[in-house]
Amino acid sequence: MRKAYRIALIPGDGIGPELTEATMKVWEAVEETFGVGLEAIRVEAGDACLERRGVALPQETIDAIKASDACLKGPVGNTAADVIVRLRLLFDLYANVRPIKAYPGIPALRPHIDFVIVRENTEDVYRGLEFQITPDDFVCLRVITRKGCERIARYAFEEALRRRKGMKVTAVHKANVMRLTCGLFAETCRSVAKAYPGVSYEELLVDTAAMQIIKRPESFDVIVTTNMFGDILSDEAAQTVGGLGMAPGANIGEKFAIFEPVHGCAPKYAGKQYANPCSMILATALMLRWLGDRYGDDRAKKAGEAIEEGVASALKRGNMTRDLGGKLGTSEMGDAVAVEIKRLA
Repeated sequence: MRKAYRIALIPGDGIGPELTEATMKVWEAVEETFGVGLEAIRVEAGDACLERRGVALPQETIDAIKASDACLKGPVGNTAADVIVRLRLLFDLYANVRPIKAYPGIPALRPHIDFVIVRENTEDVYRGLEFQITPDDFVCLRVITRKGCERIARYAFEEALRRRKGMKVTAVHKANVMRLTCGLFAETCRSVAKAYPGVSYEELLVDTAAMQIIKRPESFDVIVTTNMFGDILSDEAAQTVGGLGMAPGANIGEKFAIFEPVHGCAPKYAGKQYANPCSMILATALMLRWLGDRYGDDRAKKAGEAIEEGVASALKRGNMTRDLGGKLGTSEMGDAVAVEIKRLA
């Protein structure tokens, strides 16, 4: 258990700084209520950093992240591939975890949606291996390895055990067309499933999965899939529970993790206090739970749970931003969640 955690904090671009400042109010409430210290080490990355310094991800930012216990990143703009994709590879953050949950009072497709998408985070077409072979012909390589498939499948089954809700893993692929790459993914998931007899297992083709997320989202527990499929499906799934403003994400490896809202930086809304900070606030909840597990710190785990309860309570009381049909600004939503954390403690 630590007195304070060093958190590399990247405010990001566009609405990112506003989300960050709203989230800091929640950090203060957590420290005051649970005694969990979160020392923010502010570092630069993203479009504005590129414009100022000529590089989207400076070496000192990387060094600061390495010296931290975890990283919380706001959204960045067109340089996302140079920032978060690079960081995922640098720190081998192979598991992208995106909870999809309907909270009280928000406009959700169904009232009891609660599942998580576990997405492989270091392979697939996002490796950026693209080539021009003629003036009019281009190739993008899809890299899928047995090691990558096996570790993400194991993470998904372990996640199902941790959640203890539906106790089901759904592997999503397109092996009927991409017989080698998706074939390897499906084969590996089936093999890993045998080691978890207490967890039910099913497979869906990605197009069917996209339809079923709309048709029966409440039936899912843990979805495991490859990098690009997971990126697309998680954005679709977020819309079933109120939109991307309610969508936190975690990039988790064996030794480190980076947490973030999953949406972009929405530059047209920058400075207007329109953005919903719940995505970044809930990312902090994920971060505290991860820190609690990693360092055996029950206070951190309780603080993470309290943040989620604070968000749920604030929403239930009608505290909502414009994207959810409310009237609160970004900063005001941060205040509302902070108040609920203290009230519920």
